[in-house]
Amino acid sequence: MSKLQRASIKTLSPTQLTVGLLEVQAKKKRLAALPPKEQDAFLQAHPMPAVIGPGKRLYITDHHHLARAALELKIEQAWFEIDDDLSSLSEDKFWLEMDRQSWVHPLDQNGVRHRYQFIPKSLDKLLDDVYRSVAGFVRDAGAYDKTHTAFAEFIWADFFRRHIAIEDVIADFPGAVKLGERLARSPIAKRIPGYKE
Repeated sequence: MSKLQRASIKTLSPTQLTVGLLEVQAKKKRLAALPPKEQDAFLQAHPMPAVIGPGKRLYITDHHHLARAALELKIEQAWFEIDDDLSSLSEDKFWLEMDRQSWVHPLDQNGVRHRYQFIPKSLDKLLDDVYRSVAGFVRDAGAYDKTHTAFAEFIWADFFRRHIAIEDVIADFPGAVKLGERLARSPIAKRIPGYKE
């Protein structure tokens, strides 16, 4: 809908309840290793898709981990692209349209759906879902492909939530990722977006 634009990272609103904080820390470490000009170039190369909502507020629909990492590093500006302008809608109609477009994920760290008003107003209030970190690390290891399916990593997180005990994830995160890699390549995962034969 529109070309690349800039906005203050502090003003961006999330469209989900959780992130994987271990994945945020990994992205933060990668960003921190870059000089400021290269950080900006990296963020420009990975623009955040956004929707203009009521009150002209910007709601990002992807790249929450990168946005949170940049926020924690006190990077001032982010790059984004507008997918739609829904600013004329009431709050209720806005969230219904966001859901219809698969631009909102109101599920918590236990996979439980909440009302839209429970989605944090700012990136720093996103909750940790350790299984979302497992999903991100398993994807980065090449066990499944990144896909354009909305919130595919959360589908993978829920898959791992059902197959890897939380005690195992907490006690041995790298071991849980290795198990996740094996599970992602197994026949029981073949219907999940990004599955690799």
